[in-house]
Amino acid sequence: MAGGPGRVPVDSATRATELSDAALAGDRRALARLLTAVENRTPVAEAALRSLYPRAGRAHLVGITGPPGAGKSTLVAAMIGQLRSAGRSVAVIAVDPSSPITGGALLGDRVRMQAYASDPDVFIRSMAARGHAGGLASATGAAASVLDAAGFDLIFIETVGTGQSEVEVAAAADTTVVLEAPEMGDEVQAIKAGLLEVADLVVVNKGDRPGAQRTAAQLRAMLVTVPRAGRDGRDARDATDDRPRPKQPEVLITTASSGDGVPALLAALDRHRAAMAGGPSTPARLARAEAQVWAILGDRLRAQLHDENRSGLTSEVMAAVAEHRLDPYSAADRLLRDIVAGRA
Repeated sequence: MAGGPGRVPVDSATRATELSDAALAGDRRALARLLTAVENRTPVAEAALRSLYPRAGRAHLVGITGPPGAGKSTLVAAMIGQLRSAGRSVAVIAVDPSSPITGGALLGDRVRMQAYASDPDVFIRSMAARGHAGGLASATGAAASVLDAAGFDLIFIETVGTGQSEVEVAAAADTTVVLEAPEMGDEVQAIKAGLLEVADLVVVNKGDRPGAQRTAAQLRAMLVTVPRAGRDGRDARDATDDRPRPKQPEVLITTASSGDGVPALLAALDRHRAAMAGGPSTPARLARAEAQVWAILGDRLRAQLHDENRSGLTSEVMAAVAEHRLDPYSAADRLLRDIVAGRA
C-alpha cells in the first residue's frame, strides 16, 4: 500500500509497533533506531509517533543555548551527574550545526557526557541541524516526544546559540536556559540575537573566572529593560495584551567543571516548572504544539509540490518567477490552489 500523507504502509506500521514496544520496555537499541527513523522522517517514525504521542507530556523539556565556549555541554554533564544522584532519569538531544552540503554534524557526540553512556537511565543523542533555521533539527520535537513517552524525567535540548534564529529553542522547551561566560562581551550580543528575550533562566557559567560576578550584575541590569517576548513571539509589554506579564529571568552563576552552583540551577528549573504548571495547555506547550504542526504541514506541502504528478507545474512556476514573468506571491498562490484543487 502506498504511504501518502496520513497513510502508513502496513509493514512500516508493524515495524513501528515492534520498535515502540521494545523502546517502552527499556530497550535502548530500539530507542536509538526509533530516533534514527524520526530524524530521517520515515513512515516507521510517523507510525510510531501516532501511537507514542498520547504517552508523552510528562517530562520537563529544558532548552540549553548560548554562544560557543560558554560551556553548555560541560554544564549539561554536571547536571546529569546531580540528577542521577537524586535518582532522576535524563535524556539529552544535542543539536549540532551541520554542513549545508552533506548534512553531517560538525561537533558530533559530546565527549564530556560519554561517562554516562552505560547508565540505563541516561540517553544521549546527537542530531544534525541539516540547515534547519533556528539551530534545531526539524525532527527535534518529534525526538523529544519519543523520549518523553519512553519515561525520561528531564529532557535537555542543547543547541548552539549563534544568531537571531536561535530563539527557536524556546518553542521546543518548557524552560529555556541561556548560558553566558564572563568577560566575553556576549551580554550585548545576546540581546541583539534575541536570546535574552526568550530566556527563562540566565546562567553565567565559568563562575571561577574573574569578572563572573560583574557579568551577572550587568545581565541583571540589562534584563530590567529587555522586552519579554511571549511564547508566540509577541512583546509581553504590549499595551493591548492583557495576559499576565512573565517575571524577569533569574540570573545564576555556575562553575560546571567543579559543580558549583549546579544544585541551585536544578532547583531553579524545578521552581520554573512548578510556576508554569497549568495543565496541558500552558503557553509553552501550546507554542510547541503549534511549531510541530506547522513543521509537519510544511513537510506535507513540500512533498506534494515535489510529487512527480505535480513536478511539471512546479518547475514551470519556478521558471516564471526566475524570469520575472511571475512574482513569488502569485506563484505561491497558484501552487496552493493547485494542491487544494487536486484534493477536492
